[in-house]
Amino acid sequence: MASDAHGTTYLTGDLDKHQEVFGEAFNSGDAEAVNSMYAEDAVGVWEPGKPLTGQARRDMVTEFMSRGPSVEAKVLQSVVTGDTAMLIVEWSMETTGEDGKPEHLEGTAVDVLRRGEDGNWRYVIDNPYGASGPHTADE
Repeated sequence: MASDAHGTTYLTGDLDKHQEVFGEAFNSGDAEAVNSMYAEDAVGVWEPGKPLTGQARRDMVTEFMSRGPSVEAKVLQSVVTGDTAMLIVEWSMETTGEDGKPEHLEGTAVDVLRRGEDGNWRYVIDNPYGASGPHTADE
């Protein structure tokens, strides 16, 4: 189980609680806790057409978390077959842009998760703009 410095565990075997647990990890500001919620071979598509894997994906999470983002999200739909799940998630986020100014982001994610041998769900594909394309409050 992954946990932060306070011993809070951020993994769950209950798919219905996964998004809530992810939000807690994300809003804790702990990049290591967030990264622990991804499978080793996970793909993050935080810029359309630019999938990241391995160390590049982990580094992007760490860099983004350094900007102090907070997220609110709601699962709109989930589909499960065996140890694979797809979630459609509506989300909004407050963060600091690369220019140092406050930024509001939102979208509808298409996420694929896999249940590991330990029984916990982890992202294998995280595509936050999968169903919506990126947009900010300015658009």
